[in-house]
Amino acid sequence: MNLKALAAKNPEHWKKAAAIRALTLDAVAAANSGHSGMAMGMADVATVLFEKHLKFDASSPHWPDRDRFILSAGHGSMLLYSLLHLTGYADMTLEEIKNFRQWGAKTAGHPEYGHATGIETTTGPLGQGIANSVGFAIAEEILRATYSKKIQNHNTYVIAGDGCLMEGISQEAIGLAGRHELGHLIVLWDDNNITIDGTVELSDRTDQVQRFKASGWHVQAIDGHDPEAIDAALSAARKTKKPSMIACKTHIALGHAAQDTSKGHGALTDVGQLADAKSAYGWKHGAFEIPTDVKSAWEAIGARGASERVEWDARFAGLSGSRQAQFNRAFAGEAPKKLGVVIRAMKKDAAETLPKMATRSASENTLKVVNPVMTETVGGSADLTGSNNTKTEDMGIFDPDNRAGRYIYFGIREHGMAAALNGMALHGGIRPYGGTFMCFTDYARGAMRLSALMGVPTVYVMTHDSIGLGEDGPTHQPVEHLAISRATPNTLVFRPADVTETAEAWEVALSQPRTPTVMALSRQGVPAVRTEYRSANLSARGAYVLVEATGKRQAILMATGTEVSLAMQAHEILEAQGIGTRVVSMPCMELFAQQNDAYRKRILPGGPVRVAVEAAVRMGWDQWLLGERGREAKAGFIGMTGFGASAPADRLYKEFGITAEAIVEKVKSLL
Repeated sequence: MNLKALAAKNPEHWKKAAAIRALTLDAVAAANSGHSGMAMGMADVATVLFEKHLKFDASSPHWPDRDRFILSAGHGSMLLYSLLHLTGYADMTLEEIKNFRQWGAKTAGHPEYGHATGIETTTGPLGQGIANSVGFAIAEEILRATYSKKIQNHNTYVIAGDGCLMEGISQEAIGLAGRHELGHLIVLWDDNNITIDGTVELSDRTDQVQRFKASGWHVQAIDGHDPEAIDAALSAARKTKKPSMIACKTHIALGHAAQDTSKGHGALTDVGQLADAKSAYGWKHGAFEIPTDVKSAWEAIGARGASERVEWDARFAGLSGSRQAQFNRAFAGEAPKKLGVVIRAMKKDAAETLPKMATRSASENTLKVVNPVMTETVGGSADLTGSNNTKTEDMGIFDPDNRAGRYIYFGIREHGMAAALNGMALHGGIRPYGGTFMCFTDYARGAMRLSALMGVPTVYVMTHDSIGLGEDGPTHQPVEHLAISRATPNTLVFRPADVTETAEAWEVALSQPRTPTVMALSRQGVPAVRTEYRSANLSARGAYVLVEATGKRQAILMATGTEVSLAMQAHEILEAQGIGTRVVSMPCMELFAQQNDAYRKRILPGGPVRVAVEAAVRMGWDQWLLGERGREAKAGFIGMTGFGASAPADRLYKEFGITAEAIVEKVKSLL
């Protein structure tokens, strides 16, 4: 490729793009670590996007109506960091660029949401960014229908690489976007034909253009180093009513000795080769040195959207006070005051009627009172709406003909659904939740982990939470999934025992500012265990005394979910035999662990025998059985030690020894 000809044809563009390439080479060399090639190859595309199309104001990075830019190919993080620095984001200083990949720097190896403004989502696990973008685009559509295009009318742009499109989650996202005609979503594919192992042909022969077309996308193919072609393609993409993919044919590590090779993917640190590359660009400046005219040109790009942002401020000020308050509260992620009111009313009714029902049904009943007062909730299911009980009548169905609909049929796309939910939450103004079977957290796991890592309060409604689902058998019966979910940092895992605990769990989940929640809910019906109304949210403390021993306390039974009622049955038997027994319901271990020592000691005092009951593996329970003043010789567990089987639920509980009688015998054996 003739770089001199490219530079001569578009000299001003070339200088701005060369600044990205030079900063990338310098930062990766200083860190002796990173990925140079993608940023160097896509610098032309990014320059045209930011200069001529992206609606943003670097001085107001949280402007709600800004365009969103997502670097799905997160290994090319220096592309994003360079753009943020050059356009004038205040927290992306040159010092941060110099500290690329170092302790405490905002410039982590892959973009991390929350480290710096302008980083819209955490990327690095390939495919997540493009799947997040579907959620961003859905949120924009819903909010535009809710508040009008004067308040929400923007695009989501994505740079994705070959690796992103190989990941299975990408097809889930592409299919969903095509179905819903997300015309404000534009994906720029870095078509460089290189992966770490070598050329793409080593592992794939997919015609990506036809793939996107088949999924209902508008598709173009261009030279990714021709600024005029890039500009024209972006202009066309902004006019179509379909989601758009632009195949940008590029050269990885453009101008470097490693160009068009797999070596170009990683860290290009050779001093001589770095100097040669800069020379090929006509870049005569020192390390991390950006000439004044180039930096000024980039800063002008960063300020280009300021006037439009001011106009938006005026339009927003024209909304009624109540609409402004609703908008600001939703974007702040704050629950409405009415949430607590409707939850308490539901708990009071449950205490009076003592309903016996599956906790998935209790969850549905909770959503029936929550969704009308918390109108920013958006729900959905991965083709299990009738099983997850996630839809309420007031929501309406999200569709090209009904952008105000708040319920989404995600199809059999657990991973894509979870990532899209994250995108909605990251966009702002939306409280998303989505459902599938608890067992299929396996399929959603990558995105669920990122919810926790980013601090995004997505709610995962995971029904059919144990062997209690019965005849579908061990493929559908989660036994290790509670432990996996609980092992994830910054995640609340609720397994409520009845209607009251389910309502309390939802109140906590929808009030979280920076923590996702997993709702583990039963298929089978369970009796009410909370028989007296308490206005306080007891589940918010993670564990509490459900029923106290009469006389001397000799045993403490701990249980979650459907097994709390078994613990209550065992309590009655033990008490009748003169063995004083306390029952502790523990709907959320994570919240209990956060309580002060005095409270935890009050709930789990030293001395009595302890038995935990849960239709899952033991892992995670030893913290409460052996720790917190517990003793191994006086602790036992009733639960699963292997996989389930296909049979009616009652038979399974009996065969696997999860019964009130087994609990009683375990207690007696430990006394």
